[in-house]
Amino acid sequence: MRVSSVGETTLHAYADREEVYIGMSWHARMLMLPFIYPGKRLHILISTHRDGEIIANVMKRFGYELVRGSSSKGGVAALRELVNLLKHGSDIGITPDGPKGPPEIVKGGVAQIARLSGKAVIPFAFSSSMKLRFRSWDRFFFPLPFSRLVFVIGDPLYYQKNEDIEDFRIRIEIALNDATSRADAFFRETV
Repeated sequence: MRVSSVGETTLHAYADREEVYIGMSWHARMLMLPFIYPGKRLHILISTHRDGEIIANVMKRFGYELVRGSSSKGGVAALRELVNLLKHGSDIGITPDGPKGPPEIVKGGVAQIARLSGKAVIPFAFSSSMKLRFRSWDRFFFPLPFSRLVFVIGDPLYYQKNEDIEDFRIRIEIALNDATSRADAFFRETV
């Protein structure tokens, strides 16, 4: 694949400063994200759901560490663990619409983690010129070999003191949708 990126300097700036962050992408667009991560230590939130096992095994092969839990099972313990990991120097990765959807709707956990930790949320997206979309709940996005691929990294978002947590959740969702739209627009089509 021919790969390009928009906003990658943001990630390198965080890595150079050794400043941790919360990286997030839509569940359907997580496949290629290990290829853009420039940091040293990443923990990925993966559900305890049966499908989560497949993703967990793939992420382990990339050398990433896992935190297991989701909004429906083990969520409170996972939230505490993620906040603790951020405070002790690990980046974390979250798909805020997983493990079962609804697709492209941010659940509140990522906003809570950012509020409690004081760390930035950075939206990640990718798109490709040729792809398959699966018939799964998230319409999983699979880039085809020999296609062009683009990564779009959005601007960091921080929880503002006294901000309503729902307003922050909506800001996060808008930012992730924007990064995804920008990636798709790179190939002048909507998926």
